[in-house]
Amino acid sequence: MATVVAFHAHPDDEVILTGGTLARAATAGHRVVLVTATDGRMNDEDDDARLNELQCSADILGVHRVECLGYADSGYGPVFYPDPPLRVRFGRADVDEAAQRLAAILRDEGAELLLSYERNGGYGHRDHVQVHRVGKRAAELAATPRVLEATMPREWLVRVGRLARLARLPAPYEPDIARTAYAPRAAITHRVNVFRFARQKRDAVAAHRSQIGDSGAGARALGALQRLPPQVSGLLFPFEWFVDPAVPAGALRRDIFE
Repeated sequence: MATVVAFHAHPDDEVILTGGTLARAATAGHRVVLVTATDGRMNDEDDDARLNELQCSADILGVHRVECLGYADSGYGPVFYPDPPLRVRFGRADVDEAAQRLAAILRDEGAELLLSYERNGGYGHRDHVQVHRVGKRAAELAATPRVLEATMPREWLVRVGRLARLARLPAPYEPDIARTAYAPRAAITHRVNVFRFARQKRDAVAAHRSQIGDSGAGARALGALQRLPPQVSGLLFPFEWFVDPAVPAGALRRDIFE
Protein backbone atom coordinates (compact mmCIF):
# COMPACT_ATOMS: atom_id res chain seq x y z
CA MET A 1 0.00 0.00 0.00
CA ALA A 2 1.15 3.53 -0.80
CA THR A 3 1.00 6.85 1.05
CA VAL A 4 -0.54 9.84 -0.71
CA VAL A 5 -0.33 13.41 0.60
CA ALA A 6 -2.97 15.83 -0.69
CA PHE A 7 -1.89 19.48 -0.43
CA HIS A 8 -4.66 22.07 -0.61
CA ALA A 9 -4.95 25.81 -0.11
CA HIS A 10 -7.95 26.07 2.22
CA PRO A 11 -10.34 23.90 4.20
CA ASP A 12 -13.08 22.76 1.74
CA ASP A 13 -10.76 22.60 -1.32
CA GLU A 14 -10.03 18.99 -0.46
CA VAL A 15 -13.65 18.00 -1.14
CA ILE A 16 -14.25 19.94 -4.35
CA LEU A 17 -11.14 18.76 -6.16
CA THR A 18 -10.15 15.44 -4.58
CA GLY A 19 -12.82 14.27 -2.11
CA GLY A 20 -13.83 11.17 -4.03
CA THR A 21 -10.24 10.31 -4.89
CA LEU A 22 -9.14 10.49 -1.25
CA ALA A 23 -12.07 8.33 -0.13
CA ARG A 24 -11.31 5.83 -2.88
CA ALA A 25 -7.63 5.62 -1.91
CA ALA A 26 -8.45 5.17 1.79
CA THR A 27 -11.01 2.47 1.03
CA ALA A 28 -8.40 0.62 -1.06
CA GLY A 29 -6.10 0.54 1.98
CA HIS A 30 -3.68 3.32 1.11
CA ARG A 31 -2.57 5.82 3.73
CA VAL A 32 -4.07 9.25 3.05
CA VAL A 33 -2.64 12.45 4.53
CA LEU A 34 -4.30 15.85 4.07
CA VAL A 35 -2.36 19.12 4.39
CA THR A 36 -3.79 22.61 4.01
CA ALA A 37 -1.64 25.69 3.58
CA THR A 38 -4.06 27.96 5.44
CA ASP A 39 -6.50 27.58 8.29
CA GLY A 40 -9.12 29.52 6.31
CA ARG A 41 -8.93 32.55 8.63
CA MET A 42 -8.78 35.95 6.96
CA ASN A 43 -8.36 37.74 10.32
CA ASP A 44 -7.02 36.75 13.71
CA GLU A 45 -10.38 37.40 15.33
CA ASP A 46 -11.91 34.57 13.33
CA ASP A 47 -12.33 31.33 15.25
CA ASP A 48 -11.12 27.82 14.42
CA ALA A 49 -14.43 26.75 12.91
CA ARG A 50 -12.95 25.99 9.51
CA LEU A 51 -10.21 23.76 10.95
CA ASN A 52 -12.84 21.86 12.93
CA GLU A 53 -14.87 21.46 9.75
CA LEU A 54 -11.76 20.26 7.94
CA GLN A 55 -11.20 17.54 10.51
CA CYS A 56 -14.82 16.45 10.25
CA SER A 57 -14.59 16.33 6.45
CA ALA A 58 -11.35 14.34 6.66
CA ASP A 59 -12.94 11.81 9.02
CA ILE A 60 -15.80 11.28 6.58
CA LEU A 61 -13.39 10.74 3.68
CA GLY A 62 -11.27 8.28 5.67
CA VAL A 63 -8.16 10.49 5.89
CA HIS A 64 -5.59 9.20 8.37
CA ARG A 65 -3.75 12.43 9.24
CA VAL A 66 -4.57 16.15 8.90
CA GLU A 67 -2.03 18.96 9.10
CA CYS A 68 -2.20 22.74 8.54
CA LEU A 69 0.88 24.81 7.67
CA GLY A 70 -0.68 27.72 9.58
CA TYR A 71 -0.70 30.51 7.01
CA ALA A 72 -3.48 33.08 6.77
CA ASP A 73 -5.96 33.06 3.90
CA SER A 74 -4.99 35.57 1.20
CA GLY A 75 -8.50 36.14 -0.12
CA TYR A 76 -9.65 36.15 -3.73
CA GLY A 77 -10.05 39.22 -5.88
CA PRO A 78 -8.10 42.35 -6.79
CA VAL A 79 -7.42 43.45 -3.19
CA PHE A 80 -4.50 41.67 -1.51
CA TYR A 81 -4.98 42.59 2.14
CA PRO A 82 -2.05 43.26 4.50
CA ASP A 83 -0.86 40.40 6.65
CA PRO A 84 -2.64 40.01 10.00
CA PRO A 85 -0.51 40.57 13.12
CA LEU A 86 2.23 37.95 13.60
CA ARG A 87 1.07 35.93 10.59
CA VAL A 88 1.73 35.79 6.86
CA ARG A 89 -0.86 35.40 4.16
CA PHE A 90 -0.01 32.32 2.12
CA GLY A 91 0.18 34.27 -1.13
CA ARG A 92 3.13 36.21 0.37
CA ALA A 93 4.84 33.25 2.02
CA ASP A 94 8.47 32.52 1.22
CA VAL A 95 8.24 29.54 -1.13
CA ASP A 96 11.28 27.71 0.24
CA GLU A 97 10.19 28.20 3.86
CA ALA A 98 6.69 26.89 3.18
CA ALA A 99 8.09 24.07 1.06
CA GLN A 100 10.36 22.97 3.91
CA ARG A 101 7.31 22.64 6.16
CA LEU A 102 5.52 20.49 3.61
CA ALA A 103 8.66 18.52 2.76
CA ALA A 104 9.03 17.56 6.44
CA ILE A 105 5.59 15.93 6.29
CA LEU A 106 6.40 14.21 2.99
CA ARG A 107 9.61 12.77 4.48
CA ASP A 108 7.93 11.78 7.74
CA GLU A 109 5.27 9.89 5.81
CA GLY A 110 7.57 8.45 3.15
CA ALA A 111 5.02 9.71 0.64
CA GLU A 112 5.06 8.10 -2.80
CA LEU A 113 2.61 10.61 -4.28
CA LEU A 114 1.79 14.28 -3.75
CA LEU A 115 -1.47 15.78 -4.99
CA SER A 116 -1.04 19.49 -5.70
CA TYR A 117 -2.34 22.17 -8.10
CA GLU A 118 -1.53 23.39 -11.58
CA ARG A 119 0.60 26.42 -12.41
CA ASN A 120 -2.51 28.59 -12.94
CA GLY A 121 -3.97 27.56 -9.59
CA GLY A 122 -7.08 26.35 -11.39
CA TYR A 123 -8.88 29.66 -11.61
CA GLY A 124 -6.12 32.07 -10.60
CA HIS A 125 -6.65 32.31 -6.83
CA ARG A 126 -3.33 33.56 -5.41
CA ASP A 127 -3.30 30.88 -2.70
CA HIS A 128 -3.91 28.14 -5.26
CA VAL A 129 -1.10 29.43 -7.47
CA GLN A 130 1.14 29.38 -4.40
CA VAL A 131 0.14 25.76 -3.68
CA HIS A 132 1.60 24.85 -7.08
CA ARG A 133 4.88 26.64 -6.34
CA VAL A 134 5.23 25.28 -2.82
CA GLY A 135 4.11 21.76 -3.72
CA LYS A 136 6.55 21.54 -6.62
CA ARG A 137 9.46 22.72 -4.48
CA ALA A 138 8.52 20.47 -1.54
CA ALA A 139 8.47 17.40 -3.79
CA GLU A 140 11.98 18.31 -4.97
CA LEU A 141 13.24 18.78 -1.40
CA ALA A 142 11.70 15.54 -0.15
CA ALA A 143 12.50 13.57 -3.33
CA THR A 144 8.84 12.58 -3.57
CA PRO A 145 8.74 10.43 -6.72
CA ARG A 146 5.41 11.53 -8.19
CA VAL A 147 3.25 14.67 -8.26
CA LEU A 148 -0.25 14.89 -9.72
CA GLU A 149 -1.98 18.23 -10.17
CA ALA A 150 -5.71 18.29 -9.42
CA THR A 151 -7.74 19.89 -12.19
CA MET A 152 -11.00 19.93 -14.14
CA PRO A 153 -11.53 19.94 -17.93
CA ARG A 154 -12.24 23.56 -18.83
CA GLU A 155 -14.53 22.51 -21.70
CA TRP A 156 -16.73 20.76 -19.13
CA LEU A 157 -16.73 23.85 -16.90
CA VAL A 158 -17.79 26.06 -19.80
CA ARG A 159 -20.63 23.68 -20.66
CA VAL A 160 -21.79 23.37 -17.03
CA GLY A 161 -21.75 27.16 -16.70
CA ARG A 162 -23.77 27.62 -19.87
CA LEU A 163 -26.40 25.10 -18.74
CA ALA A 164 -26.55 26.67 -15.27
CA ARG A 165 -27.18 30.11 -16.69
CA LEU A 166 -29.90 28.77 -19.01
CA ALA A 167 -31.56 27.21 -15.96
CA ARG A 168 -31.03 30.46 -14.00
CA LEU A 169 -28.82 28.67 -11.49
CA PRO A 170 -25.48 29.91 -10.09
CA ALA A 171 -22.59 28.88 -12.34
CA PRO A 172 -19.32 27.69 -10.77
CA TYR A 173 -17.30 30.37 -12.60
CA GLU A 174 -17.93 33.41 -14.74
CA PRO A 175 -17.55 32.72 -18.49
CA ASP A 176 -14.32 34.71 -18.89
CA ILE A 177 -12.71 32.76 -16.02
CA ALA A 178 -13.99 29.34 -17.13
CA ARG A 179 -12.54 29.74 -20.63
CA THR A 180 -8.97 29.70 -19.29
CA ALA A 181 -9.44 27.84 -15.99
CA TYR A 182 -7.82 24.55 -15.01
CA ALA A 183 -6.70 22.41 -17.98
CA PRO A 184 -7.92 21.61 -21.49
CA ARG A 185 -9.26 18.08 -21.79
CA ALA A 186 -6.37 17.05 -24.03
CA ALA A 187 -3.82 17.81 -21.27
CA ILE A 188 -5.48 15.64 -18.60
CA THR A 189 -3.68 12.38 -17.83
CA HIS A 190 -5.88 10.85 -15.10
CA ARG A 191 -9.65 10.56 -14.85
CA VAL A 192 -10.69 8.83 -11.64
CA ASN A 193 -14.18 7.36 -11.30
CA VAL A 194 -15.53 8.41 -7.90
CA PHE A 195 -19.20 7.51 -8.42
CA ARG A 196 -19.17 5.00 -5.53
CA PHE A 197 -18.01 7.71 -3.13
CA ALA A 198 -20.68 10.30 -3.95
CA ARG A 199 -22.33 9.96 -0.53
CA GLN A 200 -19.04 10.46 1.32
CA LYS A 201 -18.22 13.45 -0.85
CA ARG A 202 -21.68 14.95 -0.28
CA ASP A 203 -21.39 14.44 3.48
CA ALA A 204 -17.87 15.90 3.53
CA VAL A 205 -19.21 18.95 1.69
CA ALA A 206 -21.91 19.34 4.34
CA ALA A 207 -19.19 19.35 7.04
CA HIS A 208 -18.01 22.74 5.72
CA ARG A 209 -21.23 24.40 6.85
CA SER A 210 -19.65 27.83 7.38
CA GLN A 211 -18.85 28.07 3.66
CA ILE A 212 -22.16 26.92 2.18
CA GLY A 213 -24.14 29.92 1.02
CA ASP A 214 -21.12 32.20 0.60
CA SER A 215 -20.78 34.10 -2.68
CA GLY A 216 -17.48 32.66 -3.93
CA ALA A 217 -17.08 30.12 -6.74
CA GLY A 218 -15.99 27.39 -4.34
CA ALA A 219 -18.93 28.08 -2.03
CA ARG A 220 -21.36 27.89 -4.94
CA ALA A 221 -19.89 24.52 -5.91
CA LEU A 222 -20.16 23.32 -2.30
CA GLY A 223 -23.76 24.46 -2.07
CA ALA A 224 -24.72 22.74 -5.30
CA LEU A 225 -23.10 19.47 -4.25
CA GLN A 226 -24.61 19.57 -0.78
CA ARG A 227 -28.17 20.00 -2.07
CA LEU A 228 -28.05 17.05 -4.46
CA PRO A 229 -28.99 13.49 -3.46
CA PRO A 230 -25.81 11.37 -3.60
CA GLN A 231 -27.16 9.24 -6.47
CA VAL A 232 -27.73 12.37 -8.53
CA SER A 233 -24.40 14.01 -7.66
CA GLY A 234 -22.66 10.74 -8.49
CA LEU A 235 -24.24 10.70 -11.94
CA LEU A 236 -23.58 14.39 -12.60
CA PHE A 237 -20.04 14.45 -11.20
CA PRO A 238 -18.70 10.89 -11.55
CA PHE A 239 -15.05 11.84 -12.11
CA GLU A 240 -12.13 13.76 -10.64
CA TRP A 241 -9.21 14.73 -12.85
CA PHE A 242 -5.45 15.15 -12.60
CA VAL A 243 -2.50 16.15 -14.72
CA ASP A 244 0.84 14.36 -14.38
CA PRO A 245 3.38 16.97 -15.55
CA ALA A 246 6.03 14.25 -15.94
CA VAL A 247 4.24 12.22 -18.62
CA PRO A 248 2.68 13.11 -21.99
CA ALA A 249 -1.09 13.13 -22.24
CA GLY A 250 -2.62 10.24 -24.10
CA ALA A 251 -4.69 7.30 -22.91
CA LEU A 252 -6.39 8.34 -19.66
CA ARG A 253 -5.20 6.54 -16.57
CA ARG A 254 -8.01 5.51 -14.22
CA ASP A 255 -6.27 5.55 -10.85
CA ILE A 256 -3.88 8.04 -9.23
CA PHE A 257 -1.42 5.22 -8.56
CA GLU A 258 -1.09 4.37 -12.27
